[in-house]
Amino acid sequence: MPLVQIKGIGGYLTPDEKRELISKVTEAVLSVEGEGLRQATWVIVEDVQPGAWGVGGQAFTDADLRRLAGR
Repeated sequence: MPLVQIKGIGGYLTPDEKRELISKVTEAVLSVEGEGLRQATWVIVEDVQPGAWGVGGQAFTDADLRRLAGR
């Protein structure tokens, strides 16, 4: 049973974006492992509290991500 865990900073992705991410990641897994595993493929999107994620020794927030992404 494939399991994909994705962690990201909470508040950055909308519920619709998370659904799209889950769908596309599932399709990527199935393209390698086979369509027969669709019902057994799990994708978990976990939110980490903004400021509880560090990059380069600095706390990172959803606002920092938006700035980097130009959003």
